[in-house]
Amino acid sequence: MSQQYPGHQPPSYPPAPGPYGPPPRKKLSTGAVIALALGGVFVFLVALGAVVGDGDAEKDEAGGRSDAKAVASPATTSPAVEPPATPAVRPKETPPEEKEEPETGRLPDFVGMGLQSAQDKAQELDFFRLTSHDALGRERNQFSDRNWKVCFQSPRPGVHPTDTEVDFGTVKLDETCPASDRGGEVAEATDTMPDFTGKSANVAREALDSSTSLSVEDASGEDRFVLVESNWKVCSQQPSAGTALNGQPVTLRVVKFEESC
Repeated sequence: MSQQYPGHQPPSYPPAPGPYGPPPRKKLSTGAVIALALGGVFVFLVALGAVVGDGDAEKDEAGGRSDAKAVASPATTSPAVEPPATPAVRPKETPPEEKEEPETGRLPDFVGMGLQSAQDKAQELDFFRLTSHDALGRERNQFSDRNWKVCFQSPRPGVHPTDTEVDFGTVKLDETCPASDRGGEVAEATDTMPDFTGKSANVAREALDSSTSLSVEDASGEDRFVLVESNWKVCSQQPSAGTALNGQPVTLRVVKFEESC
């Protein structure tokens, strides 16, 4: 019979050893070892991934907070700095140009020469500003230079700048040079009638105002036409010299220069 122990569990006893001692432990197979190793590696990788994931999450959270601060803080701008004023640069003063001395030449005496020959000689000496006029004061034009001769010249012979204007007082070849040059500018009539006696009708016309009503008549009684007024001289005039001019008509009675009034 089994002994009863009221209120108590029966005591346990280790198993009695066998006749040959404790049973031998079982050796693990190679496959079991590999499976255990792989399982350990897998567990390690899972744990490592969790740790890395937690670190990335913390970085993302920190970056988010940093971005939020950057958005929340207002942008600060540096005050505009004006560039320094550039000092005014004074233009360089150009030195005055030195005036070159004009070229000079010796002007010979042209009196007695034909007008064409005198002009050619002057140009050979580099005098190119040439002009001429009627020395008799008849205001005739020198259309053919070979038909005129030199009676006067301005300036006089000597050394002059080559850009000087040379003026020849001339008469026709068959005429005699006057004692003095009667040519030159024609004086314009003002408020009184000039004395045109002995002057060419051409000179009288140039002296009067262009609006003057002027009649030129043949004084010989032959009623000839006065075609070239520079070939006709004034014998009489109406109104007379010294009369006030107030727009009245003017009449000149003329003959040819070789004729007597």
